[in-house]
Amino acid sequence: MFDVTAIGEVLIDFTPSGYSEKGHVLFETNPGGAPANVLVALSRLNKKTAFIGKVGHDQFGHLLKGVLEAEEIDSSNLLFSETIHTTLAFVHLDEKGDRSFSFCRNPGADIMLEKEEIREETIKESRIFHFGSLSLTNEPAATATFTALGYAKKHHVIVSYDPNLRIPLWTSLETAKKQMLKGFEYAHIVKMSEEELEFLTGFRDVVKGTEVLQAQFGTEMIFVTLGPEGCFYRGGQTYGWKEGYQVNVVDTTGAGDSFVGSVLSKILEMDKPLELINQSDMEEMVSFANAAGALTTTGKGGIPSIPTLHQIEDFWKKENEKGGR
Repeated sequence: MFDVTAIGEVLIDFTPSGYSEKGHVLFETNPGGAPANVLVALSRLNKKTAFIGKVGHDQFGHLLKGVLEAEEIDSSNLLFSETIHTTLAFVHLDEKGDRSFSFCRNPGADIMLEKEEIREETIKESRIFHFGSLSLTNEPAATATFTALGYAKKHHVIVSYDPNLRIPLWTSLETAKKQMLKGFEYAHIVKMSEEELEFLTGFRDVVKGTEVLQAQFGTEMIFVTLGPEGCFYRGGQTYGWKEGYQVNVVDTTGAGDSFVGSVLSKILEMDKPLELINQSDMEEMVSFANAAGALTTTGKGGIPSIPTLHQIEDFWKKENEKGGR
């Protein structure tokens, strides 16, 4: 039995790491990919996890399999493509540590996952199934992902969703919106940014935007991350804000994924139907997840910077004593 299984991209993030003697930017190879990051966060919170995806039969693909195994993530559903390379992402950081991406994915191995390669049993044996919208950008991965979601629905598995907007990876904004909204048809728990909320609903206002999504899809929980400002949450008929933590930001890569992993960890530990999770529970999980996300921004790279349970609890305790959160 797995606590959480995720499907999607595991890739190499090339993160800026200083300059050469000739003044050229140097890049460090960091393992990444949103669904993989979420599983690492959960694994470091002592949860049992499994990954479904595809990498190239190259040095990067084998490196990534080794990373998953080192993090004690089940990689038996990680497949190797003999013809397509591992997907690569180049991270660009601004002066605040906020990142943007360019991708080497035309195609990349992650989008070559086929529906016949999805093991229904793995999803059936999971308490939560997590996916992101980057699995929906191209075929055959989109059909494979919806096949997996069908299995999750069939076996009454809770579905977590990250409608991650990376505009360069879509053929058009119209297609992006259509596919991203289709993901909501399966999701019980959604984490998104303000920009993604506005893109999908037309509303920047988090109260109105999440209200629209909940009314249309019946989503049990929606979290809108607000960077250093914290997070807005909506669950059932309740909603609220939880402020963030001020830290020295180095690189925001993986912060949202660390947030998601922490939320899912708390939901697993509460061990009750989503509709019975009250506002006090939501406040607790968001405060904990905000701490995890904040800590992740204090180091370079996604997976290397995701904190352990001890690190989060120590930081959380100190900050709450200091600020009365």
